[in-house]
Amino acid sequence: MTNETDMNSRIGSKAASIQLSGIRRFFNQVQHYPDAVQLTLGQPDFPTPVHIKEAAINAIEQNHTTYTANAGIMPLREAVSAFMQDKYNLSFHPENEIIVTAGASQAIDTALRTLLDPGDEVLIPAPVYPAYEPVIKLAGATPVLIDTSNTSFKLTVNQIKANETSKTKVIIFPYPSNPTGVVMTKDELIELGDFLQNRPYFVLADEIYSELNESGQHTSIGNIKGMREKTIVINGVSKSHAMTGWRIGFLMAPAYLITHMIKVHQYNISCASSISQYAALAAMTDGKYDAEQMRMAYAKRRDFVLRRLDDIGIPVTEPKGAFYVFPSIKKKGLSSMDFALKLLEQEKLAVVPGDAFSEFGEGYIRISYAYAMAELEEAMNRLERFWFSL
Repeated sequence: MTNETDMNSRIGSKAASIQLSGIRRFFNQVQHYPDAVQLTLGQPDFPTPVHIKEAAINAIEQNHTTYTANAGIMPLREAVSAFMQDKYNLSFHPENEIIVTAGASQAIDTALRTLLDPGDEVLIPAPVYPAYEPVIKLAGATPVLIDTSNTSFKLTVNQIKANETSKTKVIIFPYPSNPTGVVMTKDELIELGDFLQNRPYFVLADEIYSELNESGQHTSIGNIKGMREKTIVINGVSKSHAMTGWRIGFLMAPAYLITHMIKVHQYNISCASSISQYAALAAMTDGKYDAEQMRMAYAKRRDFVLRRLDDIGIPVTEPKGAFYVFPSIKKKGLSSMDFALKLLEQEKLAVVPGDAFSEFGEGYIRISYAYAMAELEEAMNRLERFWFSL
């Protein structure tokens, strides 16, 4: 009779080699400190707007509880098309260039599994959100991390030149950035676009934080000259409308790519939740400017956190989007994990160690300011005490 050990050895090697997200691993440790102040998760602390919740309730009452078209309900795709055109000057046809997905994560997975073959390489500017690497590896491809710590966490043409090979298939643009909060300016994107438009690989632009650009004006690599036909844009309502649990994302690409992506999506989940789609429809229409109030609140919190970090003497690259700061703790001589663990044990303050965002995040910590001001004030007091105790 076979036992668990025997069967465990037969698990697929790709899945067996993948580790749990460093963010989640540390978050699980935080649960042993129930009185800790937590600045760990990248989740809005605002409730989903009332009109969106009411749209979901109405959808239930009207029995919109069946399968939808694989790509999502047409009114939502039409609303997404109009939203992207109005907000970012991005043009995607609702009929054949937009897929509604189960969050941006599933959109990323679908896009990469469609594009990648074993042996392909994907360029990723780092430090970076940790979910790209496992998806790439599951597709049999190789992630190639590019250290951007010496360029204010911004990708440059020279960095791409130094890392591209004949195997490069995709380059990821995760801006505004998790974990650094960095935003690429239009001029910087034009320079990159001028270079990339002649390169034989795709761009995957993860723009889930686009509505939380400090300036209120997000620019996508997708609308830079020569880039539309090779760019896949990922977006959704999780961050912009405080809808993380509703799981609605948007996968947008030229029709020739969507033709293949819809097949991967269809056999993966069939369709996104019908109720959540009707909620997202309200977000894209009546809630077109819902993010403004949150963006302004985040700006005040960000300024407060940056001011306190400066007072303490902790260096940080100023973020211009999302809701994170990524200060350097290198001068204290501790690894990011040791720093975060000691901070948790000594001051009951939870932040994410930088190495959760690749090896190039070592020497940093991520602080989320998607928390109430009272929590941030207490957190910064605890961080200051800890910093000067080392």
